[in-house]
Amino acid sequence: MESPLRPPADPGFRLIETCLWTPEGGIHRRARHLARLYATADRLGIVPRDVEAALDAVNGQGPLRVRLTVDVEGQAEVTAHAFTLLPEGTIWRVVFAEERVPAQDPWRQVKTTERGLYDRARAAMPDGIDELLFLNDRGELCEGTITNIFVESEAGLLTPPLSSGLLPGILRAELLEAGQAREAILTRADLQSAKQIHVGNALRGLIRAALPS
Repeated sequence: MESPLRPPADPGFRLIETCLWTPEGGIHRRARHLARLYATADRLGIVPRDVEAALDAVNGQGPLRVRLTVDVEGQAEVTAHAFTLLPEGTIWRVVFAEERVPAQDPWRQVKTTERGLYDRARAAMPDGIDELLFLNDRGELCEGTITNIFVESEAGLLTPPLSSGLLPGILRAELLEAGQAREAILTRADLQSAKQIHVGNALRGLIRAALPS
């Protein structure tokens, strides 16, 4: 049973969806983003309005990073900025975060501004590092600051289950539904012995990753 959530007193609190927009495809994975947004809103007792109109108004000459937010009154707002797609063959350098996240924290399961831990960790990342990977308080692999984690093994592409305390990512859900990945409880040792490591999200897609040698 999901733990009850209530919007915090913070006047800056928002629901968030970060999407890719392209001239030829519009908002990529639009239906999935909206489904997650409305599920989060329902869980928090928020009734979004003007969401579709805000997304329909996005336009540009090239790829855009679109940030859709909804406040506690349900008002939607969209900002869009030019976005450079990652070149093919990009490898992100990743390390483990020192801090661990509580697996049972319900805020890990929804995409909102209530993610200060990840924002602070990302802002303090060492030079030359592209992503920090978190373990939970049980020692299980969880997620990155802005990505889900995927591990290539003899059993195929594996990703931590939601019970490990992570966001149900849009790309993650797509790969699971397509049978291209499956859930498994993973540890630091699984990551270190993996054939390959990937991180990913809906904006950037699946990115090959590597731990320091």
